[in-house]
Amino acid sequence: MSKNSLFDLTGKTAIVTGGGRGIGRAIAEALAAHGAAVALAGRNEANLQQVADAIRAGGGTASWHGCDVTAEAEVAALRDAVLATHGRIDILVNNAGIDPHYAPMERTDPAEWQHILDVNLTGVFLCCRLIGPAMLEQGRGSIINISSIAGHVGLKRQVPYCATKGGVEQLTKALALDWAEQGVRVNAVAYGFVTTDLTSSILSHKHIGPKLLARTPMGRFGTVEEVGGAAVFLASDAASYVTGSTVLVDGGWTAG
Repeated sequence: MSKNSLFDLTGKTAIVTGGGRGIGRAIAEALAAHGAAVALAGRNEANLQQVADAIRAGGGTASWHGCDVTAEAEVAALRDAVLATHGRIDILVNNAGIDPHYAPMERTDPAEWQHILDVNLTGVFLCCRLIGPAMLEQGRGSIINISSIAGHVGLKRQVPYCATKGGVEQLTKALALDWAEQGVRVNAVAYGFVTTDLTSSILSHKHIGPKLLARTPMGRFGTVEEVGGAAVFLASDAASYVTGSTVLVDGGWTAG
């Protein structure tokens, strides 16, 4: 295998949930830049169309599909649409998720807990369960679950979010064991404090930002492109012997 082909995704089809903005968009663009045909899925169809148009304008192949990952019928329809167009699914990136609900446990509403659980964990389960069998039939595939440092360390006033990301980490390991012999790899990317349109106000806060930087060994916040690079690695033949693992893109946050 040549160095040029190691990360080449030409001829492969990828589904990226939550692909309309932020980290999901960066992952989709990175996969497309390495040759994959990318199917963007999510609830904000205007954002999805914008990203798909940008990928196509750059010479890539992209489509978009409205999909709520908590709805079985919509996930199944997404799978069927991608298979009808491309005939195969090689890469599934379970990125769709919602941000932390900042509150102490005694003020966490059960409905809020359930909503975060449904999107961040059950959505991953449904996508794996409904889309994964297409990979099993092919005898080959890569599932990448997007996690967080919250799956590795506790974060104050974020009990529901931490619980779901811990669940994603364990789902990743268990499913990797189930499907390893059938050629389907299952891994995770856990990111730390990464600058996005959703996090920029927190990371730039005059009190919060410096504290987070001081706690980060590399002394800076991450970029969405760095998370995208980790996803490309796990999707590619460079990671052909990697399953059940988590790539931590956190600037060393969880190392100490």
